Amino acid sequence: MKWSANIEVMYTELPFEERFAAAKKDGFDYIEFWDWNNKDLAEVKRLLAENNLGITGMSGDGPISMCDPERGDEYLDFIKKSIEAAKEINCPVLIVHSNELMPEPKQYAADTFDQYSDTVKTLAMFRTLSKMAPLAEEAGVTFCLEALNVVTDHLGNFLKYTQDSAEITSMVGSPNIKVLYDAYHMYLNEGKTCETLTKYIGQIGYVHVADAPGRAEPGTGAMNYRKVFEVLKDLNYQGAIGFEFYPKTDTATAVKAVHAVTEGL
Repeated sequence: MKWSANIEVMYTELPFEERFAAAKKDGFDYIEFWDWNNKDLAEVKRLLAENNLGITGMSGDGPISMCDPERGDEYLDFIKKSIEAAKEINCPVLIVHSNELMPEPKQYAADTFDQYSDTVKTLAMFRTLSKMAPLAEEAGVTFCLEALNVVTDHLGNFLKYTQDSAEITSMVGSPNIKVLYDAYHMYLNEGKTCETLTKYIGQIGYVHVADAPGRAEPGTGAMNYRKVFEVLKDLNYQGAIGFEFYPKTDTATAVKAVHAVTEGL
């Protein structure tokens, strides 16, 4: 499995450009981050090569909601720019969501679109994902649709459950449209982490990790991540596992927790 450090939230003790080397020194062969459009991609490409790192994923959507039926064309225009950015730095996965994400620390969706039914929002997403599929296939990238928790972090977000994200992406019928299963978010929304992974593993293209509650490193909350990783190994999961957590004290301590839970896998 590809263990990937999210350098957007890990290594924040360092300037962004120094986090690549720090992750490599700590034993990570892969990194991930969030937005691409606020970064110097040429510099990112250089730092990846300099540190012999791969990038596993980054955000693909921007300031538009996929579930808004009135702005599908605008959403698609941004997606095309994201594909070009992914190609520039050889990023295989672009992560997308139902709603525009607000900048931290605002813990809610930008707009809940109460004027539309759930059916209209779902159909808007399906229509857009279907248009994204041939673009992804041609470019050789995979879009992974992520459901988010509405308990603490993304109040009002439309896409909440693994079943919904798995079904809508499956109906698109493209190998380049998959699900990002965020174990932290889904633990808060639905629980049954290992059972859910087992049921939908064929549609899962990426996994995010943080302990719950608190969204810190494994071992700081109630989740048994050793068991989760063993299940993924038994299921022959070949994708990336992104450590997208906020270190409870500092990154050095958090990395020790990561190594402890992944040792031997």
